[in-house]
Amino acid sequence: MHIYRMEPAAEPGDPNWDIAPSHGTVFVRARSPADARIVASEAEQDFLGTGALPADDKSTRFASAFRNDKLYSVTEVTESKYSAEGPREVVEGTIERGILRKS
Repeated sequence: MHIYRMEPAAEPGDPNWDIAPSHGTVFVRARSPADARIVASEAEQDFLGTGALPADDKSTRFASAFRNDKLYSVTEVTESKYSAEGPREVVEGTIERGILRKS
């Protein structure tokens, strides 16, 4: 495992933020940069975890800002206060659970 820093790559006024909110900088323990994006997006709330499903068995994980390379950059941290050993998880940062937006 590795530790990755994920930080906003787009300016606050960038229209790409219309699809998902910024969570600021977070640190993630993951297998790869792509896995770090998945781990961070899994920490967000999903429609599957609420009573308001968009359709049976449909997820909203694809809409996460963490999965968009125009919104978030991923950089491996070689010297960190966090151990690379351990479960895949967000090790620092706040990811708001109630991010689902009503249209």
